[in-house]
Amino acid sequence: QVQLVESGGGLVQAGDSLRLSCTASGRTFSIARLGWFRQAPGTEREFVSAVRWKGGAAYYADSVRGRLTISTDNAENTVYLQLNSLRPEDTAVYYCAADHYSGWGLASSIGYDYWGQGTQVTVSS
Repeated sequence: QVQLVESGGGLVQAGDSLRLSCTASGRTFSIARLGWFRQAPGTEREFVSAVRWKGGAAYYADSVRGRLTISTDNAENTVYLQLNSLRPEDTAVYYCAADHYSGWGLASSIGYDYWGQGTQVTVSS
């Protein structure tokens, strides 16, 4: 089992930045991928970014590419999502997720086994 806890959300103004954190505990040695999803009220969950737990290339959805950066700190068992140039449409609950299976591509939104509780990001105009 893997437990994930997100933090770092908040209320910001358009153009501001935030850094979200997701700290993993439990069987972290078995994690293959970490991903970030978001869900705004009344919408479906959107897959925004993913990275291999041991580092390397990252994936970004077209809607966020160029404004978000995902990174990992294996020593701290933490994955970060740096959000820059925030827009009101970025308002959502942001969730991190992890999986054990190394066969899924980074661009795939399926196959995630564990989820955090989410952290709210609200961007005012």
